[in-house]
Amino acid sequence: MNVLYRSTTALGLALALTQPAWADMAAATSFLDAEIGDVSTLSRADQEAEMQWFINAAKPFAGMDINVVSETITTHEYESQVLAPAFSAITGINVTHDLIGEGDVVEKLQTQMQSGENIYDAYVNDSDLIGTHWRYQQVRNLTDWMAGEGADVTSPTLNLDDFIGTDFTTAPDGKLYQLPDQQFANLYWFRYDWFNDEQNKADFKEKYGYDLGVPVNWSAYEDIAEFFTGRDLSRMGVEDQVYGNMDYGKKDPSLGWRYTDAWMSMAGMGDKGEPNGLPVDEWGIRVNENSQPVGACVTRGGATNSPASVYAVDKAIKWLKDYSPPSAAGMTFSEAGPVPAQGNIAQQMFMYTTFVAPLVASDAVMNEDGTPKWRLAPSPHGVYWEDGMKVGYQDVGSWTLMKSTPVDRAKAAWLYAQFVTSMTVDVKKSDVGLTFIRESTINSDHFSERADKLGGLVEFYRSPDRVRWSPTGTNVPDYPKLAQLWWQNIGDAMSGAKTSQEALDQLCADMESVMERIERSGVQGDLGPVMGEEQDAQYWLDQPGAPKPKLENEDEEPQTIGYDELVSSWNQ
Repeated sequence: MNVLYRSTTALGLALALTQPAWADMAAATSFLDAEIGDVSTLSRADQEAEMQWFINAAKPFAGMDINVVSETITTHEYESQVLAPAFSAITGINVTHDLIGEGDVVEKLQTQMQSGENIYDAYVNDSDLIGTHWRYQQVRNLTDWMAGEGADVTSPTLNLDDFIGTDFTTAPDGKLYQLPDQQFANLYWFRYDWFNDEQNKADFKEKYGYDLGVPVNWSAYEDIAEFFTGRDLSRMGVEDQVYGNMDYGKKDPSLGWRYTDAWMSMAGMGDKGEPNGLPVDEWGIRVNENSQPVGACVTRGGATNSPASVYAVDKAIKWLKDYSPPSAAGMTFSEAGPVPAQGNIAQQMFMYTTFVAPLVASDAVMNEDGTPKWRLAPSPHGVYWEDGMKVGYQDVGSWTLMKSTPVDRAKAAWLYAQFVTSMTVDVKKSDVGLTFIRESTINSDHFSERADKLGGLVEFYRSPDRVRWSPTGTNVPDYPKLAQLWWQNIGDAMSGAKTSQEALDQLCADMESVMERIERSGVQGDLGPVMGEEQDAQYWLDQPGAPKPKLENEDEEPQTIGYDELVSSWNQ
């Protein structure tokens, strides 16, 4: 665990134990002294002014107990263990911030949607549910909330324009449905020191005929994975077995994210369009001109079981089997994420940057001067990918207020949501979790000074390319119901129980079955699915865009680029 995080946890717990139960400025100044200091984009006077606003706004709710929930990542651990006690001491609102698995968060949210029972007063759930929230209308539309019922508890210093992820939490109706709390991309990760070693470069060039560098496409990634797997790097101080790829394959809910988090789009399965492909998105779901889903299978113009999708799954299985640690096939997302920090992985096709925090705390992959032995870069794309398509996934965990939550509890929870995303605390929170949500934080002097210790993360978030990484979009009409189908079906392909084609055929059929039920129920009204008529698959494969016909040669000419050249292009 990060040393900084340990120290701030201790300070936060101490603060909670020493401050009075009711709100006052003494608690706020103690918090600012002990925890924030000058690690903020606000001056001390502005920090105190922001804290005073929270104290005043919270007075009607003093003594109230509220419960909020998020998944378990470093950022939310910091909120739960440091910021929640501080908020309680400063405002007098007693907040319990539960940490559970991401799949459990979605399950609790789904239960509240179905039952109307108020399980939590606020959720940090992924913006991947934006299509769900917009269609079911069971969450508070924050645009109207901030102007109406929630106006008296909406901070004048919230500064929505400073948030980098609100495009992803805004529905086609132009309304904001969720407030970003943490944000991270999946990027290509590699051992910069290994790639720049003269012996490695010479041997790679001799074997493959081109330069070892950041792979631009999947063909080059596969060559690099083959080259490093089993390579003897003892001369570089690496004694353990070396692998050219890291991934995970356990039949578990997190296996679904492995694919819905833009893997198919990276392969080139969907249509062009940013932030998401239209009319066919990265789940393979086609929508009509009114954003109503019409199908997922090729026979309805979808692409979930298209040749590009089969290619995407086949490649993932091959690389997991041939170039990854044997234990990876039995790992989940959370188990696999920290493995590159152990020091024997050469590259990873896409690393969720939430795992940068454990990387910077690992002696195995950090130099003595605090600079990393690794770097982050854009993930390579597959053979079906075309310019104009999204190039990767960005997770935007966002505060969500359910309509089933009583108004007073929703107001108290909204105050907490704004506190943990406030400009006062955001630089410090980002320092711990490295999950940026504010432009001001990304461009702060603090992160200019820290940039060379973070392997390209800051450069990426400051680059114009950042917007090409996006979460699941609005084509998905019911994320909880549809997401569970992915891991169940693709798990069959990963285990060998089915071929990739068989698993994807079943997946798209299962998705269409769910969408047909939603259509019949009428619960989503004019925003819900309107399933199209089935036609011969070839009809759709002959049309422009997705679904795309199978290429005769899926092994394109490999291409790499020098890392330093890449970063220079971001700075232009």
